[in-house]
Amino acid sequence: MTEAQTDQLKPMPDDWRRALAVVAHPDDLEYGCSAAIAAWTDAGREVTYVLATRGEAGIDTLEPARCGPLREREQRASAAVVGVSQVEFLDHRDGVVEYGLALRRDIAAAIRKYRPELVITLNHRDTWGGVAWNTPDHVAVGRATLDAAADAGNRWIFPELTEQGLEPWSGVRWVAVAGSAHPTHAVEATPGLERAVRSLLEHRTYIEVLTKEDPETYVRGFLTGYARTTGERFGGRPAVAFELFPR
Repeated sequence: MTEAQTDQLKPMPDDWRRALAVVAHPDDLEYGCSAAIAAWTDAGREVTYVLATRGEAGIDTLEPARCGPLREREQRASAAVVGVSQVEFLDHRDGVVEYGLALRRDIAAAIRKYRPELVITLNHRDTWGGVAWNTPDHVAVGRATLDAAADAGNRWIFPELTEQGLEPWSGVRWVAVAGSAHPTHAVEATPGLERAVRSLLEHRTYIEVLTKEDPETYVRGFLTGYARTTGERFGGRPAVAFELFPR
């Protein structure tokens, strides 16, 4: 393990009121950072979810026309467990999300609409820590979110958004990347961990095709193991890690 990987993680900033989480698929946030989101909503902060797709291509045994609405329902139920009531879908096609102007525009529009101080997304790099290949959807949405945080504040980029009544928003102060191999900050997971488990369990249809293990055993083992490992760099407290990019 390198020196950078053993450095202690800093606490995430807490002087903000609104966050927007932008990811590619249903369950991306639940695997990555819902324990932190539960803690934030407990503290009275407002968190909104925006998903690029409905995850309609994610289950081989379910055709997209049936799978998409099912996974949308599971995502809304999952968000509610951690105190998130606003969930928006951008209707990009699952599995073939393209990085580019259309995606940047849609995310910039969401940032202008919800006016967050903190934007959250998922690992935008090609691999998960050099061990496993990342999916194109994650890479595209993560990169587009980092770019759209700046796009949202520039009235001359996507001027059609202003014409639609979405005024520029330059109030994004940080973009936090969950699932990063290069984390810099963390949030204590313990207060929100049980709700994070219940939140991920709402994606039962998807989980049951991923593993033959009992869903609760699988979910609890995954989330508690991740929180415990992260906590080794956060004073021994179970934690959720983020790579924080100040704006």
